[in-house]
Amino acid sequence: MAAEAFLALDFGGTKLAVGVLSRGQERWLARGRCPTPASEGAAAVFARILQLADEQLARARAQPVAVGVSFDGPVDLPRRRPLRSHHVAGWEDFALCERLQAHYGVPVALENDANAAAWGEWLRGAGRGCRQMLYVTVSTGIGGGLVLEGQLYHGAQGLAGEIGHMVFQPDGPLCSCGRRGCLEALAAGPALLRRYREFLLAQGEGVEGGSSISSARELSAAAQAGDPLARQALQEGAQALGRALGSVLNLLNLERIVLGGGVLGAGEPYLRWVRQAARAVAFAEMTVEIVPAALGEAAPLWGAALLAAELVERYP
Repeated sequence: MAAEAFLALDFGGTKLAVGVLSRGQERWLARGRCPTPASEGAAAVFARILQLADEQLARARAQPVAVGVSFDGPVDLPRRRPLRSHHVAGWEDFALCERLQAHYGVPVALENDANAAAWGEWLRGAGRGCRQMLYVTVSTGIGGGLVLEGQLYHGAQGLAGEIGHMVFQPDGPLCSCGRRGCLEALAAGPALLRRYREFLLAQGEGVEGGSSISSARELSAAAQAGDPLARQALQEGAQALGRALGSVLNLLNLERIVLGGGVLGAGEPYLRWVRQAARAVAFAEMTVEIVPAALGEAAPLWGAALLAAELVERYP
């Protein structure tokens, strides 16, 4: 007899991930991942994740009772559809939940990836035990999810939490969203690499001098190995992020901020710079914990699975 499980799907710009969470015991029966066929469009990505999900369900010998989806981009919650993806064409007005429900015959929950990760961290990770929390992921981009009084906060159109697109330098570098000076354009992984190369050029070392470092992870390693320019680039990004967090604290007076994403691989110095900058901006009377995420890359899957579980509780 097949085990009852919650199926979690994570639509990422570069990878697709699937998890099968046992019902009741809340342990992973199977997990799998594969590259996103981004150049082939939304229909091909959807077909590939269905294939991966069916493989993991067969491996787990499980039958889904609900599906949870973490999507890399803004979503229309009332209509249960993606609005767009920054990495894959064709998701606009794609009937994602309807197609999944038709395939599996069970209810489907949809969230953007930052909200899903925030929910996972709040329930099973570094956010446990608090009532007001902001989750921020710092990697290729910067995304955020808010949990206020124990509930995900979506805002009027379901688009709350986009801390990466708060504008801090109106005449600053161009962001992926088309605006200038967003936090993402100042503190995400590509911004740190750009700043590092600018430092190299200023020292007369040329663009080639930075070509051996091509990721935030490598930049972090270089900083830890003693490269002063890599350290300076990381510090500037951390300070920009910290100032943004301090402003959010002045608005929302949060208990805890959870930081995830690849840039956190820079370790304790990066986290210390973020905390110092945040506390320099936030009111002195405020106390807040700024901590690293606990679930890593699995946070969106956890969030998606737990949102699926809530559907079953709501619609037994």
